[in-house]
Amino acid sequence: MAPTTPTPRPARPGPAWWREAVVYQVYVPSFADSDGDGIGDLRGITDRLDHLAGLGVDALWLTPFYPSPWADGGYDVSDYRDVDPRHGTLDDFRELAAGARALGLKLIVDIVPNHCSDQHPWFVEALASPPGSPARDRFVFRDGQGPDGSLPPADWQSKFGGGAWTRVPDGQWYMHIFAAEQPDLNWENAEVLADFQDTLRFWLDLGVDGFRVDVAHGLRKDLEPPLRDTHGWDAAPLNSPPQGDDHPFWDRDEVHEIYRAWRKIIDTYDPPRIAVAEAGVSAARLPLYTRPDELHQAFNFFFLRCPWTASDLRRVINTSLTDAHAVGTLPTWVLSNHDVVRHRSRYGLPQDTDLTAWLATDGTAPAAPAADDALGARRARAAALLTLALPGSAYLYQGEELGLPEVADLPPQALRDPMWERSGHALKGRDGCRVPLPWTRSGTSYGFGPAGSWLPQPDNWGDHAVEAQRGRPGSFLELYREALSLRGRFRGDETFAWLHSQEGELAFRKGGLECRVNLSGRPLPLPTAAPVLLASGPVEDGILAPDTTAWTLAAHT
Repeated sequence: MAPTTPTPRPARPGPAWWREAVVYQVYVPSFADSDGDGIGDLRGITDRLDHLAGLGVDALWLTPFYPSPWADGGYDVSDYRDVDPRHGTLDDFRELAAGARALGLKLIVDIVPNHCSDQHPWFVEALASPPGSPARDRFVFRDGQGPDGSLPPADWQSKFGGGAWTRVPDGQWYMHIFAAEQPDLNWENAEVLADFQDTLRFWLDLGVDGFRVDVAHGLRKDLEPPLRDTHGWDAAPLNSPPQGDDHPFWDRDEVHEIYRAWRKIIDTYDPPRIAVAEAGVSAARLPLYTRPDELHQAFNFFFLRCPWTASDLRRVINTSLTDAHAVGTLPTWVLSNHDVVRHRSRYGLPQDTDLTAWLATDGTAPAAPAADDALGARRARAAALLTLALPGSAYLYQGEELGLPEVADLPPQALRDPMWERSGHALKGRDGCRVPLPWTRSGTSYGFGPAGSWLPQPDNWGDHAVEAQRGRPGSFLELYREALSLRGRFRGDETFAWLHSQEGELAFRKGGLECRVNLSGRPLPLPTAAPVLLASGPVEDGILAPDTTAWTLAAHT
């Protein structure tokens, strides 16, 4: 539904720009390809900056674009201070940074400190060096158990399936929380600490505005002998044990020493720069990462995983706001990213759906239900307005502004996620949310690039394209553009209050904006005091349909 008042130009963020920023995640391989090799690159992003500026976001976050063998889509880094040739050059990065700056867009880059590539020069040197050498001390090498050392040093499990230890020819084992091609770094090693501080300075000096810290809760480990077994703790990816459990490699208190040192470096730069933690920890532990002398933000996975019910959402919103306020910050809000099934598809499935089973059947019955795409689309639109009305930062995943669904039926031969092989083809992995974006209605890759794409795009991908949605009333793209523009009108007032609501409804005020979300399954009347500014679906005769969100001016505005 179109606004009933002229759409104001968004206010630009102030010095603490991150507190209410809208950050757009660019999954670099799948955003735009400028050279026709089928893989996204930095020039492709530069060529499409007008889309991001026109959308109304404040910043873009780039997933890794560093030199990498691509065992895990770039999260296996072999050089932290350069650009992978498949993505371009350092000059291309400088051009992208300058282009973003000219449009008033902040630039955040991924940093991957928990592990590197097995082709990183340090690890190559470690393999060529003897046990106990300084080169091996940069990593977590240990002797095995058993009379001949043929058993792993501990029962630690990889997040990508199988054990977290791989044996090398001389008999020692090295640790990798993820793929074997991603050896964990030893963050008790002074050389590792110093080198990453130099990496921060390198990119800050090139003008980046912040960092997204990958696996922020995993850097420090309890490496005192004998290593402690986990006995199955934390079998699920990015799920640390509850508060009080002393896990040997997740969410250890020692990790905060690293971020205090990083914060001192970041604070020496002006204008202000930031860091945001990817920390899959308990709600009680998450605020520790955003204390005033540590990182600025942390991703809110509780909101992303929250069921589509009024009671669950209210609980998560309350907890998120309370915990963030306790350390003087605001929450982040995110619905999708490059590691999860896209929320349009999730919202179209029963809430108890096993998404692993759903993907394993290519998104079809009988082993798992088929998604109700119309329902998922309505809820995705409603969730977008809910997310953008909350105080704090919103992180958008590329393509959600187009309403892209998960591509659940990628053929096995196309899958690139290391989970597929390491799980013995039991886990299809994350490729379905990483399919390259459609920019045009037609073409060999729907405008993604001049040739094909590294993951196959569905035949109907052009229906979701930017070209197909731009200027079309009621499209996902125009809803996001209108919402982001209106959001800027209410920037700066962080006050929040719940309003009287009906059963199955969320109703709250953020500054001068009121937001109402109907999750009841039945039509609900809207208050008549103020006209609707924007709604995720039709509002007729003052009635808010199920799975619909409406924004109105607060009564005192």
